[in-house]
Amino acid sequence: MNVVAIFDIGKTNKKLFLFDEQYQIVWEKSEQFAEISDEDGDSCEDVNRLRSWVTTSLEEVLRLPQFTVTAVNVSAYGASIVYIDKDGEPVGQLYNYLKAYPATLSEQFFGNYGPEVELTRQTASPSLGSLNSGLQVYRIKYEQPELFAKLTYALHLPQYVSYLITRWPVSDMTSVGCHTMLWDFDRQQYHRWVTDEELDGRLAPIVASDSVQAATVDGTSLQAGVGLHDSSSALVPYLASFQEPFVLISTGTWCISMNPFNNRPLTPEELQYDCLNYMHYKGQPVKSARLFAGYEHEQQIKRLAAHFQVPIDQYVRVGYNPKTIERLRHQNSQVTTDADAKGNQLLSMKGSLFGQRNLADFADYAEAYHQLILDIVAQQLISTNLVLAGSPVKRIFVDGGFSKNPIYMNLLALAFPTIEVYAASVAQASALGAALAIHSYWNSHPLPGDCVDLKKYTASVTVH
Repeated sequence: MNVVAIFDIGKTNKKLFLFDEQYQIVWEKSEQFAEISDEDGDSCEDVNRLRSWVTTSLEEVLRLPQFTVTAVNVSAYGASIVYIDKDGEPVGQLYNYLKAYPATLSEQFFGNYGPEVELTRQTASPSLGSLNSGLQVYRIKYEQPELFAKLTYALHLPQYVSYLITRWPVSDMTSVGCHTMLWDFDRQQYHRWVTDEELDGRLAPIVASDSVQAATVDGTSLQAGVGLHDSSSALVPYLASFQEPFVLISTGTWCISMNPFNNRPLTPEELQYDCLNYMHYKGQPVKSARLFAGYEHEQQIKRLAAHFQVPIDQYVRVGYNPKTIERLRHQNSQVTTDADAKGNQLLSMKGSLFGQRNLADFADYAEAYHQLILDIVAQQLISTNLVLAGSPVKRIFVDGGFSKNPIYMNLLALAFPTIEVYAASVAQASALGAALAIHSYWNSHPLPGDCVDLKKYTASVTVH
């Protein structure tokens, strides 16, 4: 059986899948690695363990007698860079994108290349410290000059994993174009600061995201993709399945609203609310807005469980009750202030009003949980509207955790009465996207049009 092998590298789980020519998963393995510490004692990915796992796992599947692996590609988390020397060996650490960024270095950077509001607009990157991966390379240059001297290429993580297979150092736009502060969207080239700091020579040549390179592994010839940033990769099955304009709300720890049909430049105000551009694997910007709503949900269900003396997963037993929503809407204020709150902290990182609510005001757990989701959806409305503005979107697809939450889905349908709202499910969307991106290089069948299962929600009822 001809198959494509896909590495799907998350921060928590490292996975390898084999997809057949109908894009069904026919084999998989998953592993979790303990993090190690960098020289400052901050946790980071163990790059040597990752390298060894990728190499041995690929050799393992090539030896499976029931499959012929004809191609391989990678989906991996973003904002993370591996530094390699002239021999392709990693130097330094694979630093965590949540590592605190030194204020003095940030001031130096914006002092030389700002003002901040203009630089963030040009690069479509909210100012996020280490989450702006270009600033990680800038930091190495000024804080670790000996390491910088050894550095031949700084590769984003998806391209590093691909490099382990191909030995072909490249950069790809789904990584370079995503809140890195590297790319000038006005001029469609690296920003002036990158060339002024002479970092462009340390960034491998940019190739198309759906490029492949012939590689030989363990005597087997393969077509190897260059790797995709996982958020961009997860969008590919939707782009393959739907031609009409849509917004995808990908829900997990972050709820990311992505609109591939809105190419208006980001405004300074949108950047303040954590709007950013992801990059479509064909190279177009995807206007996106992030909300830390999954994280808030995780924290608040713990608070609810403790207060009402119920199990932490009690919320899964709570069905949608329109009467409860109606009653809560009349007695409680909704989130109207956060849209105008111009603090230093981004809207996306703020909790909803629920964190300030007194749980003793609610009759029972179910009522309190309805209020939590009401407050989260009120913020989701603000966030998603940022990417909807001015584009002809007729449908919203929700995937991930909240797509299985009937209260969230019904409230979202109420919040967007003129748009069709669907819970969408795609098995392993980011891995599937990486497989679809190189379809023409390994699969002679037509692209499948049925990758996505949909369930439609209307204002108060669910239709299958």
